[in-house]
Parts: sequence; structure tokens; C-alpha cells
Amino acid sequence: MNNNWKNNLGLVEGGVSVILNTLLFVAKYWVGYLTGSVAIMADAWHTLADSFTSLVVIIGFWIAGKKADKEHPFGHGRAEIIGAIVIATLLGVVGWNFLKESVSRLYSFRGAVYNLVVIYVFIASVILKEALARFSFWAARKINSESLRGDAWHHRSDAVASGLIVVGAIFARRFWWLDGVLGMGVSLLILYAAYDILNSAVQPIMGEAITAKLEKDIKQITQKVSPLVNSVHHLHIHNYGNHTEITLHVRLPAAIQLGEAHAIATRIERAIKQEKNMEATVHLESE
Repeated sequence: MNNNWKNNLGLVEGGVSVILNTLLFVAKYWVGYLTGSVAIMADAWHTLADSFTSLVVIIGFWIAGKKADKEHPFGHGRAEIIGAIVIATLLGVVGWNFLKESVSRLYSFRGAVYNLVVIYVFIASVILKEALARFSFWAARKINSESLRGDAWHHRSDAVASGLIVVGAIFARRFWWLDGVLGMGVSLLILYAAYDILNSAVQPIMGEAITAKLEKDIKQITQKVSPLVNSVHHLHIHNYGNHTEITLHVRLPAAIQLGEAHAIATRIERAIKQEKNMEATVHLESE
């Protein structure tokens, strides 16, 4: 799958998300204003935050789509990872502010009165946001994108939050404190989503250790390329967002000719590219 196709799919997901989330925000904010519900207002701003984060996704893919240049010889793929960190930060701020407001609502014994319009709006929100989440998860798997995966979790958490609002609308007349409790629940969902996205995005920047499975696969590839390889070690992986590089040391017999050793290294690099879609650099060592 070429990078242009990946970037286009990311841009489509971001564009659909911005449009749908903006429409849902208007509807949620309207019913939240009418009912005075902190839970609904929290969910409305959560939805608007999804629009902003989708804009960040669009910008991230646009930058990541630029070709490598002198200043960025490995491309601009990590712009997508930076975008995911921005998304997590925005969600964290939104979640924290509404958590404080929900606690304040409970402390001051303030409730909210829901109506049938709330139920209709939020049932529609559950359906639309879950559909958008599934589309985003599909796109994330297709192009192995952390920012799209993060965006998908935003949509999923918003769908769950909207489901909680529907429950609240049914029982709020009986329990005055339900609005504040639901507001806290929505806020905690937002904060968890922020943590999960931030944790996933930071790992590649900090530098990840190669997994045992990938190390095993790389060793098997080298053995298939040439039985002369008797040791593969010192494997390092470098994630640049839209492509991954791997370096490894390969030990060959001391008596082998330089030309033959170089040919083996080249075949190993090509095999890793073909089977793992990684740019490999092989360092040769003698026994």
C-alpha cells in the first residue's frame, strides 16, 4: 500500500469526522442548554473536541504526506504521532474541566431535567458515533495508524457516553444526582481515552524495544535467504510514522568473499522489505 493511498484514507476519515462531529455538537449543545445538564454539556464539548482532534489528524496526514527533504531525510511521518499527542492533550483538558464541574454539581445538590428530545438526539449520537468508530478502526488497521486508532477511540468513548446520557434521561426525574454522576462518568471516559492515546503515541518517540515475535521472524527471514548466516543480533527498530526502519548485525564465515557477503546483505534487506514492509540496514560481521 503506497503512502499516497494511506494519506488519502486518513484525510477522508478526518474530513467525515469533522463534519459529523460538528453537526452532533450543535444538536447536543442545544439540548444541553435547554436542560441545563452538565453531563450533556460535557458530552457536547467532548464531541466538539473530536472535531478539533480530527482536524489535527488531517493536518498530521497532510504533513506526513510530504516527501523527505534535506532537513527530514526520513520523511515527515512522525507528524502523525505528534498529532496524536496533541489530541490526547486536548482530551485531557476537556475531561478534567468537566470532572471538576460534575463534582461541583453534586456538591451543590444541582440536578437537571431531561426530555424526549434528549433521548432522540443521543440515540442518534450512539448510532452515528459507533458507525464512525468502526470506520476509523478499519482505516487504522488498513494503514497501521496510531492517530486514526486514537480518533476511533474518541468516537467509541463518545458513543458510550451518549448511551449513558440516554440512561440518565430515563431515570433523571427520580434521582437528582444522576446528572452529576453521569457527568463524572463521561469525564473519566474522556480522561482514559486521553491517557490511552498519549501512551500509544509516546512509545515510538521514546524508542521501542523490538518484540520477541518480530526478532524471531527476522532471524527466520535471514536463514531463508542464506544458510551461511549463523548469527543475527543487535536488532533495533526505528518508527517514523509512515514507515519503519530496522537495523541488524549479521555474522558470516570469515572466509566468504566481500562481493558474496554484500549480495547476501542486499537479499536480506529486500526480503525484510517484502515480508515486513520495513527498510532494513544490515551490518556484516565475520566469525
